[in-house]
Amino acid sequence: MIIPKSEFLKNEEIHYSSVRLIGPDGSQLGIVKRTEALQKASEYGMDLVLVSAGSNPPVCKIMDFGKYMYEQSKKQKKSKNVSDVLKQMKFRPKIDEHDYQTKLSHVRNFIESGNKVRITIMFRGREMAFTDKGKEILERISKDLADVAEIDSPPLLEGRDMRMGLRPKKVNYAKEVNVNEIKNEG
Repeated sequence: MIIPKSEFLKNEEIHYSSVRLIGPDGSQLGIVKRTEALQKASEYGMDLVLVSAGSNPPVCKIMDFGKYMYEQSKKQKKSKNVSDVLKQMKFRPKIDEHDYQTKLSHVRNFIESGNKVRITIMFRGREMAFTDKGKEILERISKDLADVAEIDSPPLLEGRDMRMGLRPKKVNYAKEVNVNEIKNEG
């Protein structure tokens, strides 16, 4: 959540008689009058921003407000993690080998992109008597993707669907770099 600019009081919007002042480098400048704090902020060519109104006396910091808001928006955008995306692939118990391989390659692409994947086996009518076939398919998928994925949630029968969650394996990139460096040197 990006904090709107209106939630921050800055410069002349601050109406406290005295404030605890923090310099642009983070050092404590002590408790000063509001006018003196505004004067010091203008000497630095920066803004006086109210950081904590709840403390006694209120805390103000000298900072470049525009730069601060820009950095906050960058942090917000960066915090939206790509791996939180959940993709889904549906299989049937009587799936042909070619269809299986095609869907498996799509799941592999999703996982390699850093997405979580939910695999669903859909049962219709009499197929409910053969839920073990669905479990075999899910186990086969987890074996075929063992190099890139790990099971997030084990196979579970919910109504007429059997579901299993997969997530990307955590890869140690440092080891991969060292192996590549050794190959390049030799």
